[in-house]
This record gives sequence, C-alpha cells and structure tokens, in this order.
Amino acid sequence: MPGRSPRPSRATAVFAYGAAAGLAVDLLVGDPRRGHPVAAFGRAAAGVERALWRDHRGWGALHTAVCAGSTAALGALAARTVRNRPAASVALTAASVWAVVGGTTLGREARAIGGALAAGDLEVARERLPHLCGRDPHSLDGPAMARAVVESVAENTSDAVVGALFWGAVAGVPGLVAFRAVNTLDAMVGHKSPRHRRFGWASARLDDLAGWPGARLTAVAATLAGGNPRGAVRAWRADAAKHPSPNAGPVEASFAGALGVRLGGTLSYAGRTEHRPVLNGEGRPVEVADIDRAVRLSRRVTGLTLAACVGGRMIASALKRRNA
Repeated sequence: MPGRSPRPSRATAVFAYGAAAGLAVDLLVGDPRRGHPVAAFGRAAAGVERALWRDHRGWGALHTAVCAGSTAALGALAARTVRNRPAASVALTAASVWAVVGGTTLGREARAIGGALAAGDLEVARERLPHLCGRDPHSLDGPAMARAVVESVAENTSDAVVGALFWGAVAGVPGLVAFRAVNTLDAMVGHKSPRHRRFGWASARLDDLAGWPGARLTAVAATLAGGNPRGAVRAWRADAAKHPSPNAGPVEASFAGALGVRLGGTLSYAGRTEHRPVLNGEGRPVEVADIDRAVRLSRRVTGLTLAACVGGRMIASALKRRNA
C-alpha cells in the first residue's frame, strides 16, 4: 500500500533476529571455557598444516583454501538445510554469531587486566596480557600495558565483532563462519616467523582483504559513538596510513581520537622490538581508566554495527524488489 514501509525480506529478518540473539547470548555468557567451535577449527587447521606445510606460498594458499573453503561450504550446507524453516534459520544464525564474535570475553579480559593495574599488581596484569594480545608482557610497565590493552580492544572490536557481522550481513551464515576462519588462520600462520613467512602469506593477504570493510565500518562507528567525533576523524585522516597494518590503522587511530588518548609507539613481540608511529599525537598518554572507556566504546560500536548491517540489508532488499 502507498505510504507504508516495505516489509523486510525473510532473509533480512532471519539475519536481524539471529544476529541480535547471538549478540545477546554472547553478552550473557561470553565464550565457553571448553569446546569452543573456533578452537576446534584451530585444531583442524593445525592438522591440515602438518599435512600440507612446505616453505612455499602456493602450498600456503592451498592450506588457506582448504580450511576457509571447507568452513564456508559447511556453513552454506547448514543454512541450506534449514532455509525453509524460519525458526531454525534464526537459531542457526544466532548460534553462528555467538560462535564467531568475542566482544564479551574481550571486554572481560581487558577489564581484568585493568583491575590488576589499578590495584598495582603488575605481575597479575602480565600473566593475563597474553590472553588479549601477543606482546611480550615482561618488557612492559603499567602504562605500556594499559596502552596495549586499549589498542587490543580497538583492533579486536573490528576483528572479533564488526568484521564478522559485516560478512554475516553480506553472505549469511557462510559469511560469518568464513570470516572467522580467515581471521583465525591469519593468527595461526599469517605472522612473519621463519616457518610461516611464505606459507602464511596467502592467509595474511586474505585476512587483509576480508577485514578491510569491517575496519572502516569500525572506524566510522567509533567516530559516531565516541565522545570526540572531530578528534576521531582528525586522527583517522592524519595517522591511519602510518600504521603498518592497512586495517588496524583506521581502527586504532579512530579509537585514539574518540578517547582523546595517544596510541602507538615502541612495542615488543617475542623479544623483537618495533617502533610504531604515534596515533593521535595530540592526545594524552593512556591511563588505566581508559581501559573501561575503550570497552564501553567497543560495546557502542557493536550496537551501531548491528543497526547498520540490518539497515543495509533492508535497503538492499528494497532496491532489489524495486528493480525486479
């Protein structure tokens, strides 16, 4: 009828209800301590690596294709099996979202480290830091650990939440699980160790491509949800390209500007020192209290992302019907 808003398609409704339910479950229970699907994928991918490893990019590309491709195929098969049952489709989407996002556990780990730092217990903070990022905790003092936590919250908001929701909105359950598979493969073999410099090249490049839209969406959401939109935009435009990662740069710069803090600088990974460019040089040094602010910003970014993804699907569905 004229003047009435078009109803969302079934697929859009399934994604909207399923994604909201999956995020709600994550908020309530977080990640399971045992039997996490991502951990099961990691064990399977490690087994494939043992069978295929060669010091060659081509074999690494095959490893990536087998692991990510089979995961996407399983997701597509599961979605196809329940496609004519809306309730089951919503449940499958919810379960997939819960399995691939990690926002609640990210916040819990960050706040646990923040609590230890606030209490002056640097040893406990150092013990917990590897749960959140790969930096050498023994080389960091309290302020450096606080900065590492804020940077990790920013980057993992994109990797563990926004990117997954984006690809879920684009491709449903197969998009959700394939993105998490690609991101996990990058964490496993995409680093520049002697064993994985060539073998992990394909995983690292595919993760850059898959993470590109989610990183920009995260930066936009952080700009809108943070307390300093002008600062976030300024830091994003001025400093994002200086970061060695094409995706972490916009995310960390926009978080830095939104929070009014200074990120980047010297850091250490397994004894290897890196000198990263400073992001938002006009900001102040990170304080322990900024960890909680970063977690709260991450949650607001998650809410905006869900709204943007559902809205984007509704618009795409309406345009498709109009052009049909």
